[in-house]
Amino acid sequence: MVLFFKVLFGPAAVFLSALVVLSCFKSVPYLSRMSSSELPSYMSYFESPISKCDIFQGEWVPDESSPQYTNLTCSYIQEHQNCMMYGRPDLEFLKWRWKPAGCDLPRFDPDKFLRLVGNKTLAFVGDSLARNHMQSLLCLLSKVATPKDVSVTGKTDPDKILYYEGYNFTIHIFWSPFLVRTEESAESPGVFKLYLDEPDCKWFARVARFDYVIFSGANWFTRPSLFYENGRLVGGSYVALNITSDLTLRHSHRMAFRTALRAINDIRFRGKAIVRTLSPMSHFEGGAWDKGGDCRRTRPYRGNETAMGGMDLEFYTSQVEEFREAQREAAANGVDMVLMDPTAAMLLRPDGHPSRYGHWPDEKRVLYNDCIHWCLPGPVDAWNDMLLHMLSD
Repeated sequence: MVLFFKVLFGPAAVFLSALVVLSCFKSVPYLSRMSSSELPSYMSYFESPISKCDIFQGEWVPDESSPQYTNLTCSYIQEHQNCMMYGRPDLEFLKWRWKPAGCDLPRFDPDKFLRLVGNKTLAFVGDSLARNHMQSLLCLLSKVATPKDVSVTGKTDPDKILYYEGYNFTIHIFWSPFLVRTEESAESPGVFKLYLDEPDCKWFARVARFDYVIFSGANWFTRPSLFYENGRLVGGSYVALNITSDLTLRHSHRMAFRTALRAINDIRFRGKAIVRTLSPMSHFEGGAWDKGGDCRRTRPYRGNETAMGGMDLEFYTSQVEEFREAQREAAANGVDMVLMDPTAAMLLRPDGHPSRYGHWPDEKRVLYNDCIHWCLPGPVDAWNDMLLHMLSD
């Protein structure tokens, strides 16, 4: 059990490279190249209520109540997100809660959640932020129950299965940072071959048996990649190409989401498919992530103090657009597909990242300040407040 936690939540897992994935699907013919169009306004997505109370619009408000767990009460916190253990001096980042405009979002109730998901399965599909989300959920549930590791893979495999015996509830985590079939190049380690019209068989081969699936992804699309469609190289990002192509990482990101969501529709998925929008990548200040950038703020932004732009906005826009297109087809096919949209809330929380407090200051490691993941406990716990609300709705 100790080894399992070290593998799933240990330091090496944060920057873990994607495993080589064996091909199990032929190219899917339904994809077509998108023409570029003007990006819609970022705020337009948040100003159009999707229900009588949109839980994704609001502000962070002061909250003096104690966190629902700490690093002393939860053993599932990955070292790089264990800000308390590594001496973060301020705890003000814990004294806020997300307050939607026009209604209230109750704090996570572990008893209610486990009653709701009894005899069901929940899968997280994505990258280390999907794991960050899952770890938050495990910590929130730890007040009530502890799962067993019933994984069928080896201890070094990041894909895990956790089982809550008293509730017959199972959580799966699939390491699939690109959502589509991926191979790390044997000729150029660190370069990924993305088969943009083929869903990743690791999750797709099993998805039909799940009751809830949460899809997410963004950060890994900024890595050096080669793009394949119909088995043919069509472009790449941060790599030298021997073909002429104007495709960028924005294309790979959009097409990966399109493939994953259309695959869900094609199988007439019978559970609830949840698409979680991105967690901001733009909280670095004073330099880029590899140029000394850091996130040292100690309080949230107000809604009128910041705005999303650049790649965050472009990725967010494509995620929402692909979701909306897939949801139209889902509605026609009887597939329950919903959007979990915490992007606006998390944009306001540059204070909630580990920064340098994911390791001891005197450790001789080549580690960058972490302004991508979230401290546990921390703002990311609001994702599970949102999740419970969505599953209860």
